[in-house]
Amino acid sequence: LTDLALSRSVVDRAAHHRVDRDWLAAAWDDPRTRVVQVAAGRAAVSGEPPSLVLDGRPDSDPDQRFLLGVDGSDGSDGSDGGAPVAYFAVDLTGRLEVAEDDAGWQGLRELAGALDDRAAGVLTHAVALANWHSTHTHCPRCGAPTRIEAAGHLRRCERDGSEHYPRTDAAVIMAVVDAEDRILLGRHVQWPEGRFSTLAGFVEPGESLEAAVRREVAEEVGIRIGAVRYLGSQPWPFPSSLMLGFFATAESVEIDRFDGEIAEAHWFSRAGLAQAIRAGAVRPSPSVSISRRLIEHWYGGPLPDPGLAQSG
Repeated sequence: LTDLALSRSVVDRAAHHRVDRDWLAAAWDDPRTRVVQVAAGRAAVSGEPPSLVLDGRPDSDPDQRFLLGVDGSDGSDGSDGGAPVAYFAVDLTGRLEVAEDDAGWQGLRELAGALDDRAAGVLTHAVALANWHSTHTHCPRCGAPTRIEAAGHLRRCERDGSEHYPRTDAAVIMAVVDAEDRILLGRHVQWPEGRFSTLAGFVEPGESLEAAVRREVAEEVGIRIGAVRYLGSQPWPFPSSLMLGFFATAESVEIDRFDGEIAEAHWFSRAGLAQAIRAGAVRPSPSVSISRRLIEHWYGGPLPDPGLAQSG
């Protein structure tokens, strides 16, 4: 899978700068430095189509600034082609009230498809860090408060000194295809009628990715899986997942909703899926998701537009 919306990035994360406080201070003061502002998982944007606001410099504690990386030595972002440009993020959650209908702040899901590779990469990084920090303010070992270090990529316990790093939860997501080359799509019990996706689930401790694919499919729909082939991955910071995409060959086809997570599941041929989408009976995953790309990989190209009558 290529061109996954949230897997795009051209910025060097420059991890060696995260502990260099002099460099971080100088980079923040550099007028060329770009800053991503996020609040409650949404980013400051402007224009139409929206683009990230990167020229603001909100007041912030130096320890509350997240270094996203450096870029721009080739002048590709409008710089002079000299020294690399630094990218930071500042999380304004709790300091700034953002109304739900404020068009100046939009979520990553809505924005990603409209952003270029550089902006998509830095915003995905920023949202992932902000989400982790919001839920890891205290030490899981002793309960004491933790403080931010390494430019947002580490929290240290103020009591026992233990280090805690940003969490990433591995999840498998799979296009299950049978011997007739039909794809299996399911609707989660919490989703509205008509919304269908590929199956997915979290990897358990001590479990391989291939084993997780087979277990999740068996638990959700009772189908046995044979061959499993990796296709690609995409970060999904809602709040902290890494989606690992697979193509899985079904060895059985009878659907049995075993664990109660799936409200309904169906096998679709390419013609049947296209007809269901055009009729509005199936609403596939959004284009920003790896699920949509897995379906399109099987389908052989972009899915048809919904609500359009089939020509011919």
